[in-house]
Amino acid sequence: MVRCTKEDALETRSSILDAAVDVFHSHGVSQTSLADIATAAGVTRGAIYWHFKNKSDLFDAMCERVRLPLEAMIESSADENAQDPLGHFRSWCLHALQEALHNPLSRKVFEIVMHKCEFVDPQDPILIRQRECFLQGRQNIERVLRLAVVKEQLPRKLDPAMAAIMVHAMLFGVLDHWLFSPDSFDLETQSGRVVDTCIHMLQTAPSLQKE
Repeated sequence: MVRCTKEDALETRSSILDAAVDVFHSHGVSQTSLADIATAAGVTRGAIYWHFKNKSDLFDAMCERVRLPLEAMIESSADENAQDPLGHFRSWCLHALQEALHNPLSRKVFEIVMHKCEFVDPQDPILIRQRECFLQGRQNIERVLRLAVVKEQLPRKLDPAMAAIMVHAMLFGVLDHWLFSPDSFDLETQSGRVVDTCIHMLQTAPSLQKE
């Protein structure tokens, strides 16, 4: 009997995740079964259940491969020892947009999350997890903005909660529109202006300041 090494197991897990990206992207999440992914990966369903509890667990692991590096960047911006949180935040925003532009894996995962998920059951574990990640992302942005206020990079009277809502909506709205219609505008050349517009809004908009 051939024993499966740790390296073999990691390779199989990676192959399953790669196949999940391709199948979810081609057929949508709700129309994809674990059997479909197993066939695409060239493994048995048992192999999938060895690595993942269910489709929701697999979906979350697929997203984590893209999400974790981005979260690490934004969390480093919110480090209390950071001297330039707003500058780090700008770099994070640009990196996220550049990932969609130049990283095929990230772009596919972004497209799956934004355009290939059909949520009809409010108790769907995938929906619940996506909502948790959505809110966590906004909270991370708010932490960075609060730190930028402390560092006097943003107005003292800025409302960080409202500002985080607006920045989150603007950045993800731009990404969503570009993924839906890439030819409608040139994200490659406009990404810097998009991010700088967000920052200018934070610095100058009276409506984002507390009364």
